[in-house]
Amino acid sequence: MPSSTAVYELRIYHAAQGKLGELLARFRDHTVKLFDRHGIKSVAYWTPVDEPQKSNTLVYILQHPSREEATANWKSFQDDPEWKSVRDKSEVNGKLTEKIDSTFMVLTDFSPPLR
Repeated sequence: MPSSTAVYELRIYHAAQGKLGELLARFRDHTVKLFDRHGIKSVAYWTPVDEPQKSNTLVYILQHPSREEATANWKSFQDDPEWKSVRDKSEVNGKLTEKIDSTFMVLTDFSPPLR
């Protein structure tokens, strides 16, 4: 069971026109492994079923031990030379995202436990 300081981060990526497949490939092939390396726990990843979001949206939730550790882990991830290389190579033909929304959340006292 997560500690009382655990936070979840809801992230919504709005992909650039025609770039969702490349964004998903970057996550599949690189980003998730890099998250693991930097202590960022993936809970789940989704793509919407219906248009218009189906063509350009990735939704996922991460778990962090605390808000402070989330900040430190994100900094570590963003400073990672491998991440910078992967990002730069994947964006050689333009950015993959137009916008990224991030919301930090805590479980309510009536939420079923997450595994």
